[in-house]
Amino acid sequence: MWNVCLMDHAGAPILAKRDELARAAVEAQFARWPDLYARYGAAGREKCVEDVRYHVLYLAEAVGADSPGLFAAYAAWAKVLFAGLGIPAEEMADSLILLRDLITERVGGAAAQRAAACVDAAVTALPAVGTAPPTLIEPEAPYADLACAFMDALVAGDRRRATEMVMERVDGGMPVRDAYLHVFQPVLREIGRLWQTGRITVAHEHFATAATQAVISMLYPRIFAAERRGRTMVATCVSGELHEIGIRMVADFFEMAGWDSYYLGANAPTRSIVRAMIDRGAQVLAISATITPHVGTVAALVRAVRAEMGGRPFRIIVGGYPFLLEPELWRRVGADGSAPDAVGAVELAERLLGES
Repeated sequence: MWNVCLMDHAGAPILAKRDELARAAVEAQFARWPDLYARYGAAGREKCVEDVRYHVLYLAEAVGADSPGLFAAYAAWAKVLFAGLGIPAEEMADSLILLRDLITERVGGAAAQRAAACVDAAVTALPAVGTAPPTLIEPEAPYADLACAFMDALVAGDRRRATEMVMERVDGGMPVRDAYLHVFQPVLREIGRLWQTGRITVAHEHFATAATQAVISMLYPRIFAAERRGRTMVATCVSGELHEIGIRMVADFFEMAGWDSYYLGANAPTRSIVRAMIDRGAQVLAISATITPHVGTVAALVRAVRAEMGGRPFRIIVGGYPFLLEPELWRRVGADGSAPDAVGAVELAERLLGES
């Protein structure tokens, strides 16, 4: 039995006043603490407005999902980011409280009640959040030496060395799936942590992602060598998603498991996704979203695909960071299940098809 999408639009009234709320919150901050202007100046004040606009965006999506945990996780992430920029954690907490009160005053209703619950959960949890999260490459993990060397090459901008060391290890017998699980995945997460803590730039992060995708492409002849099993899946990101390497890796794991995968990347129109499902006779659609503001988009895509596919049998699985934070979030977006990683996605798809 397919799940009914339970996501609502409770966050819409907040999003509708996103700019107004952000500017009002910053204005209240600067009025309460005049030294902020002396510290940041006019340009810094506008940057504060932009930061609060992001707070509002993430808060509205958490309200829509009725999930204080999603917003608390965002606030924890932002605290680490701001610490790297020299912004005291207390200022962020004060900003969130001001924002909560403004939403109560200017929006009201159920949206304001949910927003207050989200903000209170975040502010309560913030003091326990450290500003120096540990490395995401475990020293005792399999192939940790290769992961560290690969990451160092990426940060140094040496794509050739990064490529050679992985290919040499694979040629020497390392399974391709281990390169994905124990090298690419932890390294990309660590790259994200380094950016979050201010140790590398956005340019470094983009280069690392592009270089890793290039190495993955070189491994494709080995990925597609698995014996076919007569099953097909379509993989896509929601519109606006910039981090598509995760869903690409998921599609590759389906290939390694003997499935035929049809990877659409990001920004594929709904009708194109449906057409691909029909033309390929796909039994599974995998959708990825890596940030909370895209959860509502996932729900909208699931609804649209369900409507367009009519009575054709298929399953939808979702994944990405928000679904790790909220294990039951997949139910709210109307999917048939969620998996924490590529291995789990294949296992879930096999199980769902076995149950159908």
